[in-house]
Amino acid sequence: MNTDFFLEGENIYLRSLNLNDIDGNYSLWLNDSEITAFNSHGRFPMTKEKLSSYIDYSRSSKNDLILAVVDKITLKHIGNISLQNISWLDRNAEIAFLLGDKTFWGKGIMYEAGILLINHGFKTLNLHRIYCGTSSENSGMQKLAVKLKMKKEGLRKEAIFKQGQYYDIVEYGILATEI
Repeated sequence: MNTDFFLEGENIYLRSLNLNDIDGNYSLWLNDSEITAFNSHGRFPMTKEKLSSYIDYSRSSKNDLILAVVDKITLKHIGNISLQNISWLDRNAEIAFLLGDKTFWGKGIMYEAGILLINHGFKTLNLHRIYCGTSSENSGMQKLAVKLKMKKEGLRKEAIFKQGQYYDIVEYGILATEI
């Protein structure tokens, strides 16, 4: 068993991103139109140099906790999850998900990762609220948010431009008292 984990679940563990991740499929995920269809990635080409800078940033940021999602059986980096835009004053953060390895889609991986990170955010980081937003077209992310006990909080009209048109962003949130 690999011991390079930060948070451990039944099927996955979460760890810091590292420069070795660049040698895997990580950079390919961010250039794949199917993977980036509903998020802010895929608008500019991702290069190994940009990814290296991002990994360096992720390891030193005080307001973003960006973690690799690793399959415990294969020890393969399959995605990322993060608490970003952490406001220590307001005690809230945005949770973001990226499951880059399509062979793991539909298997509950990000639900497991989400539970780990939400619990860490509330119980260790003393956050009060965790929120996310997703394209109105991203039914998978909307189902995940609800499964994670997040409540629909609102709608930002035509807030994201993807695939040649504007889409609404559906907002979800959960308070520490609701878990």
